[in-house]
Amino acid sequence: MSSLNLDDFTDLIERPDGGVRRDAEARRERQVVPPGSLGRLDELGEWLSAAQSAVPVRPIERPRVVLFAGDHGVAALGVSARPAGSAGRLVREVLEGGRPVSVLARRLGVPVRVVDMALDCDPQTLPDEVVRHRVRRGSGRIDIEDALTAEEAEAAFRAGVAVADEEADSGTDLVVLGDVSVGGTTVAGVLIAALCGTDASVVTGRGGLAIDDLTWMRKCATIRDALRRARPVLGDQLQLLTAVGGADVAAMTGFLLQSAVRKTPVILDGVVAAACALVAQRVSFRAPDWWLAAHDSGEPGQAKALDRMALEPLLSHGVTVGEGTGALLALPLVQAAAALAAELPERPEEQEQQEQREQREERGLSGDGEQKGGETEAQEIG
Repeated sequence: MSSLNLDDFTDLIERPDGGVRRDAEARRERQVVPPGSLGRLDELGEWLSAAQSAVPVRPIERPRVVLFAGDHGVAALGVSARPAGSAGRLVREVLEGGRPVSVLARRLGVPVRVVDMALDCDPQTLPDEVVRHRVRRGSGRIDIEDALTAEEAEAAFRAGVAVADEEADSGTDLVVLGDVSVGGTTVAGVLIAALCGTDASVVTGRGGLAIDDLTWMRKCATIRDALRRARPVLGDQLQLLTAVGGADVAAMTGFLLQSAVRKTPVILDGVVAAACALVAQRVSFRAPDWWLAAHDSGEPGQAKALDRMALEPLLSHGVTVGEGTGALLALPLVQAAAALAAELPERPEEQEQQEQREQREERGLSGDGEQKGGETEAQEIG
């Protein structure tokens, strides 16, 4: 019998410090730029303060991109523009610096970590640090069979927890989370449709390479068929990941939950990350308080999941490539929010008092104004 009890996360995960957030809001009101004039940057700075339990907020100095990788059996049905089993090639391109996330990470000075959970390739073709957590080669075809065995699902989930601990222990202060997968958006669609109680057509998108209409119809039918297998196990999130998830998806779910336990903020990339976050929310309702939604990828399933978690995307650039690219684009915005919250000076006390007096006078609430108003009213009555 499994010793893994997901209910433990409900007790282990705390919300970011509300008292610290109020202190950060009070400090923001004293700064030289009027509150609200920086838009969502104000909110981001206060969120980071609460996550760090620090006022002023500390700069984001050790971010890391973490990508979980896997091939999904449903790709064999022709639901993706990429050939089945080709995620390993994408991983090698990421490691060699030839993918968009690699270029951006190099430019921003952010290290990229790839975690192979279920790539359908020879593990000897990849570095040991990439493959050491691998659970299996590929995953089951979720329209007709389980993605994983129960033992594999638990192992994958625990691997995600271990990676979150490794990142927290190494000093990572913010994670940019994404996936490298083929067939992953189909799996994500199944999870989101099941957890949101909606139909396949509502969550089926075009994927990163904009599939044609015929492929979209096959994808929609596959999600419909997998939903029939998902609905009977909705009450048990580990069984759900076993039936219609995959090793990379199970690992990302465990990673998100343990990151919340370790109070590590996470920026979510696209629809796969959103689906894992939705599963994690069902495990612990406080967990989403530790996550940011990076961008609107245009996938209807992602929009559905983020709405259910009350997470509003920071950006809307039409980026569909996945692999953490959209989330990495949001990182400078978060870093800018931290810098502004920490480094903008506060108004001198005399200036603040003068502004308060002027505001009271504008509202007719100064002592002299009240007295004069009273005398005028008395004269009119007389």
